[in-house]
Amino acid sequence: MTATSRIVLDSWAWLELFSGSEKGRKVDKAIANATETYTSIVTLAEVVSTSARRERPTDDKTTVIRSQSKVVPASSDDAIVAGLLHAETKQRVPNFSLADAFVLQLARKLGARVVTGDPDLRGLAKSELVELVG
Repeated sequence: MTATSRIVLDSWAWLELFSGSEKGRKVDKAIANATETYTSIVTLAEVVSTSARRERPTDDKTTVIRSQSKVVPASSDDAIVAGLLHAETKQRVPNFSLADAFVLQLARKLGARVVTGDPDLRGLAKSELVELVG
């Protein structure tokens, strides 16, 4: 990853970072090396949901996400593009989620790379802008 890179973090990346795992340290390094870091509003919701279901506090996580990245809202046009991307990709990757589609849509829109270790995105690493850390 170059020093002039833009990255988009998915929920897998944020949750690994918060866990303090070795993979999370790789995510932290990717953030440190990026010039611009972004998070989809859908990813923010997914991190909050996952943390709440695991009975872990969410306020500190949302503070970190907001301070270390720009949280990008989705427009209705973004939602349409993400929906079409989801329908197309899900045929090849059965576990591809709608949240994953929003992440990829945002990365394409910004000319950024997705930082993730999500197994559902591994198959897209060569064809999409995906930077695997896990």
